[in-house]
Amino acid sequence: LSRQQEIVTNMYVEAKLQFHTILDQLFPEYRKVFGDLFSKVSLLMLKEYPTSEAVLKAGESKLAESVMEFCTSRSGEWAWEKAKKIMDSASRNPFQKNVYESHVINLRMYIELLFHYQGHLSDLEDRIVALANELEEYKIIQSIPGIGEKIAATIISEIGEIDRFNHPKKLVAFAGVDP
Repeated sequence: LSRQQEIVTNMYVEAKLQFHTILDQLFPEYRKVFGDLFSKVSLLMLKEYPTSEAVLKAGESKLAESVMEFCTSRSGEWAWEKAKKIMDSASRNPFQKNVYESHVINLRMYIELLFHYQGHLSDLEDRIVALANELEEYKIIQSIPGIGEKIAATIISEIGEIDRFNHPKKLVAFAGVDP
């Protein structure tokens, strides 16, 4: 599963790079709106309003409604702040008119792809944690301060069979943490 996670992560990173390329050609100012450009609410808003034209046409109140719909865990005040930021970014955007509809199609396609990879990675992480729970070493590693479920599972998957190291120094050397 660790190898599969690595492959999907690499594909996810590649999709993020391609997404950035399209976004830079369509709506580069949008990057400044959300702290996490790849959060669910950010991607859903961009999918719904992919251009400055679409944002400005919708208006601040419609944008705030959409933010509240896509992110029910946040306050209405937060939604209005984001709507205002989106409007501001649309006003500053160098590309006020979308020349190529293919950019919008590609952007939406990459958003769907990003959601797919996020879901797949989440499922893999859950499966890895579930498998790790069956191992005695898992709880031992989690007893180290600052090590949670996912990091403990990652450490176990990277080490593999701990019995192949007949001395702690060999494990330290394998990890590359001994200067």
